[in-house]
Amino acid sequence: MTINNNGMFARATPLLFGALFIIGLVAPFAVYPTFLMKILCFGLFACAFNLLLGFAGLLSFGHAAFLGTAGYACGMLVRDLGVTPEVGILGGTLAAAILGWVFGVLAIRRSGIYFAMITLALAQMVFFFALQWKATGGEDGLQGVPRGHLFGLIDLSNNIAMYYLVFAVFCAGFFIIHRTIHSPFGQILKAIRENEPRAVSLGYDVAKYKLLAFVLSAALAGMAGATKTLVFQLASLTDVHWHMSGEVVLMTLLGGLGTILGPLVGAGVIVSLQSELADKVGSWVTVIMGVIFVLCVLLFRRGIVGELQALIKRAGIN
Repeated sequence: MTINNNGMFARATPLLFGALFIIGLVAPFAVYPTFLMKILCFGLFACAFNLLLGFAGLLSFGHAAFLGTAGYACGMLVRDLGVTPEVGILGGTLAAAILGWVFGVLAIRRSGIYFAMITLALAQMVFFFALQWKATGGEDGLQGVPRGHLFGLIDLSNNIAMYYLVFAVFCAGFFIIHRTIHSPFGQILKAIRENEPRAVSLGYDVAKYKLLAFVLSAALAGMAGATKTLVFQLASLTDVHWHMSGEVVLMTLLGGLGTILGPLVGAGVIVSLQSELADKVGSWVTVIMGVIFVLCVLLFRRGIVGELQALIKRAGIN
């Protein structure tokens, strides 16, 4: 007797997503909303990064630049120009997409460690710019960003209302990623990841597809950053620091590289650990994150979700 695990996963996926959606709707009444919003923001950030690394095979060490740039752009639009929150999020997303295009044009024709180092160098330039430019607040960050009123009607100073905006943004971003992965464009990205020379021989403009994937990933990372700025009413240097680029790599690997839900799970685990340990061990949190990264690479290379999927497949009857 043979069980088709791929078919089983395909049938179970809509039910799983439906269950998670319902859980997301009722979650703020059981768990502190601000904590949930932080998980959703970083979950979207990690999912955007996973689109680039897990499905296009491009390792970027500069994704914090998009998260932070969008945060600053959203904060300035909402605080200084008085636009509504949804316009601020769209503005931050657009700013990140433009920056992603610039990064992509400069880096996309390199591969491997060269590509990674170029993105890191460019991101450090963004960090220096954010540190020196007075409009960003420098080391103090961009403070006092109002949440405002959604569409000029819904007061987002209420945490429950703010949560549902964040949840809607996450669902929109996740839907875009899911559709991209399962589209012809996504299949070409997977082909490039698996065997780039063969993709070139088939006539695909590999550089164009990589650039499109990079810009889309940057835009979605920016969407997460803009939303995060509204939640915490602050855009800071932490969001553009290289440590943040390292954290998103850890979230993705811990949850499961190349899986749909893995980055969200990884973000949830990391944010939870940071929240629980920050007051107890102080700066040792960074060391603990490093240990987790090493253990993940050495012992759980598929990540949490990847290992669970492999376990389910092994449990199938052949």
